[in-house]
Amino acid sequence: METIPRRGLLGAAALALTPTLSQAAEPAMYDYLFVDLDDAAPGTTPARAYADHVRTRTASLAAAGGEVVGYFTPQLGWVGRQAALLVRWAGDAKTRDRELVSLMRDKTVRSGQRAELKPTERPGPTDRPQPGGIYVHRWFVVESRSVPEFLALSVEGWRDFEVRFDTKIFGLFTAERSANDRQSGVTRLLLITRYGSHGVWEASRDPSTAAMAAFAKRQALTRDSWAASTLFVPI
Repeated sequence: METIPRRGLLGAAALALTPTLSQAAEPAMYDYLFVDLDDAAPGTTPARAYADHVRTRTASLAAAGGEVVGYFTPQLGWVGRQAALLVRWAGDAKTRDRELVSLMRDKTVRSGQRAELKPTERPGPTDRPQPGGIYVHRWFVVESRSVPEFLALSVEGWRDFEVRFDTKIFGLFTAERSANDRQSGVTRLLLITRYGSHGVWEASRDPSTAAMAAFAKRQALTRDSWAASTLFVPI
């Protein structure tokens, strides 16, 4: 179901939340919830109001086999009242749909989109984002046949990238393919990277590094990409 334009934050094939969501969660699967938040009561902000709502759902999420891994608010690339929530599912969760509805259809939420993600080399099953710095969320659209090479180049680049700069790759995920993805022969991937600051991000673009050499080859496989920088907010 198409919910946003081509350069929307989840990509053109983002999934709108409906009552027909899958009834069972697979191990090590993730939901990426991108929300436009409604006006908050005086004395708070939309981001804080939504964070408070999410905190009221953590026990229920845990009972359903889920946990909030990350809550991200905008720096550059999103408007001020947008946010993203990354939820990890550790096993079968018969109440997964209900929990997702509660996270995306609360009075604090104006609208929401959902992408189902599968981790690749990262994150591990217990990894969590580190506080501090900025987190860049970057989406890629890649020909499906090129995904293995894209992943290999990513891992190759990370080896130099994380040693050379104050950076940490939290995760690289593949998104569930929509009918349009399959028709076009593409796969969408989401990369979430921590940088010490925007200055570190700028310095890490140095084309002379081994990391950038690998990433340049990766870019040659990329049909489209877009990114936003965010702050990680513990829940």
